Amino acid sequence: MTFRTTLAGASLGLLAALPGAAQQSENAVRFAYGQTLESPDPYFTTLRLGVILGRNVWDTLVVRNLETGEFEPLLATEWEWVDDTTLDLTLREGVTFHDGSTFEADDVVYTLSYAADPANRIVSQQVANWIESVEKTGEHSVRITTTGPTPAALEFVSSQLAIMPSDHYTGPGGTTDADLPIGTGPFRYAEYSAGGEIVLERFEDYTATDAKSAASLDRVSIRTIPDQQTQIAELLSGGLDLTMGLPKDQADQLAQMPGVEVQSGETMRIVFMQINTSDDTPNPALQDVRVRRALNHAIDKAAISENLVGEGSNTIDTVCFIDQFGCTDEGATSYPFDPDKARALLEEAGYGDGLTVELYAYRERHISEAVINYLSDVGVNVKLNFMQPAAMRDAMRAREVELAQNAWGSYSIYDLSASTPVYFGGQPDDNALDSELIETLDDAGKSMDTEERKTLYRQALQRIADEALAVPMFTLPVYYAGAEGLSYETYPDEILRFWEFSWSE
Repeated sequence: MTFRTTLAGASLGLLAALPGAAQQSENAVRFAYGQTLESPDPYFTTLRLGVILGRNVWDTLVVRNLETGEFEPLLATEWEWVDDTTLDLTLREGVTFHDGSTFEADDVVYTLSYAADPANRIVSQQVANWIESVEKTGEHSVRITTTGPTPAALEFVSSQLAIMPSDHYTGPGGTTDADLPIGTGPFRYAEYSAGGEIVLERFEDYTATDAKSAASLDRVSIRTIPDQQTQIAELLSGGLDLTMGLPKDQADQLAQMPGVEVQSGETMRIVFMQINTSDDTPNPALQDVRVRRALNHAIDKAAISENLVGEGSNTIDTVCFIDQFGCTDEGATSYPFDPDKARALLEEAGYGDGLTVELYAYRERHISEAVINYLSDVGVNVKLNFMQPAAMRDAMRAREVELAQNAWGSYSIYDLSASTPVYFGGQPDDNALDSELIETLDDAGKSMDTEERKTLYRQALQRIADEALAVPMFTLPVYYAGAEGLSYETYPDEILRFWEFSWSE
């Protein structure tokens, strides 16, 4: 299997050749993102920009090769499972943090212990809650003991567990006395302001490996520009060099312009409607399986995928990305677009005269509006609450959300444990709290038997579909556009590897 998707050429042209040339001479890239980053620390944000910055500013112990799917050395040079709950790692020597301190075993022990402690409140505890303890076995060796068999441990070690200097934090919630976050990655933070400009600069003392090269660019600046039209105007006037996440209609318009190239490709990100069926749901109608099935039948996800989302989008019937280990739609109930069936189910449930629900969303408003139109057609009146991602996450965790439009990228982890259990495994974002599902997903996450894991995950996905606990819709491609002469490669994990970027001569 090939895990990498290359956008042919990856050298996108714009009308604004002279401004692009200016950035080329400065060996810098100016990038715009549409949402405000809540924290520059990857442990305290779920925003995709935070994941991107995490990979550029920090290193992990190991890294996944997207061509082969195999794990390769990064901060660790060797690793071995001593038994089902004991992982020994040998660490790379000669690595330097951005503040000049030397990377050692104490840093790994400190960081992973901090992340694993629930009292420190990292925003996605599932990436570290499998860690029982971390101990130093030498100046450059550590032992991780897990809470139980954890077959996906290396997935988390290779993606979200960025290593900080020891004593970096001064308390829970990511509090620190450091002026700027500190890592060992190919870029270092030069400037950061919440909602303002973020500036990365090349780290001259970066320890390059076969898996991760030193940066070619000297500088990357990132601006928060919520309005897509403003991003496009800046791109065409030469104020920006790169943007991503263009809606299909705007991407199609740009693609018709001379000197502009727009590319898209499937990503791991799945779009689905999460339905609050918990005892605390603010809308008890959603506890009726007939209502939930009606919502599934009411939405023409294939039409939205083809006409609004565009090339690279594929419909899904289960809440996971098909290339993730354990993801399958085998035996899962599917709900073809059938508005008459939806109306009949609502009538049977006692809502023939109409039903009102609140939909929460934080991105792709055009998709939200399409969903609202489909639901309205079968008699479901929808109130849209469009908000910043952190605010929506907090509302979901408080069980205040009735229907949530989620776009989950699984932290770019190719294992179902990073997707379905987040929303159905008893974790903070679970708005179903189905005890059978929680037990099944927990068992799957602990089994070291590959076939048993697949069976358990299949059972969980079947139950979610049969009970219509969500409305799975489609994968979400990303459209990119960049200045003429900017060379880069894009990947299905949506990580912009700025260290690979360069300007052509």
